[in-house]
Amino acid sequence: MSDEFDYIIKPDPADPRLTERVTGIDQTGAPIETSVTVERALTIFLNSQEIVTAMTISDYPEYLAIGYLLNQNMLLPDDEVTGVDYDEELSVVAVRTKRKTNYEKKLKKKVQTSGCAQGTVFGDLMEALETVSMPDAELRTSWLYRLTHAINTTPSLYLEAGAIHGCVLAREDRPLVYMEDVGRHNAVDKIAGWMFKEKVPAADKIFYTTGRLTSEMVIKTVRMGIRFSFRARASPPGASSLRARPT
Repeated sequence: MSDEFDYIIKPDPADPRLTERVTGIDQTGAPIETSVTVERALTIFLNSQEIVTAMTISDYPEYLAIGYLLNQNMLLPDDEVTGVDYDEELSVVAVRTKRKTNYEKKLKKKVQTSGCAQGTVFGDLMEALETVSMPDAELRTSWLYRLTHAINTTPSLYLEAGAIHGCVLAREDRPLVYMEDVGRHNAVDKIAGWMFKEKVPAADKIFYTTGRLTSEMVIKTVRMGIRFSFRARASPPGASSLRARPT
């Protein structure tokens, strides 16, 4: 069924930058050759200030940087981004804005999250959620079943090499953008960065993720303005309580 959908962005498991072949021993003691996902360090700057170094597959560094800064409330929705510069050799991406920024104080308050690859959030993000109001929206179970089937049958790095998570932005039963990364928090940030750059509205969108829907993931999707987030199995209690918060 995934062939029916024309993704705007989808995984490219054939990209040689994202995997490498390694040899090892399987559970029976026999030699084996397999593909593994390649993880790289990427340092994110906002204007002249170094913000964080993320471990990522570095397939969309510009989207990741913009989305991360948005979800940390360091880049504001109405900010004018004057440039995004990526240096592959130095593994550095710099987001430049017309507005002057200084987050020295905010960077001192750091929270290590429970998501895989240990995401990092800064400042008082929970307090920022108190004033969020989400619009009414429609959700059908049939959309979720079709989305899950389409996503699970789309060629991906997970199917090629495993040990990676995916996040999908969808509208009704149509998947639009499918991002993967070693940490699912990176994948959602890449979607946020794409939405910001392409000026994509969030009110009618659905968010899907593999693995757990952690509190960090829910906070980010709420900040993005997405009303519905789902996965195939249960979420941790903290994330469930956030999703259940009245709007």
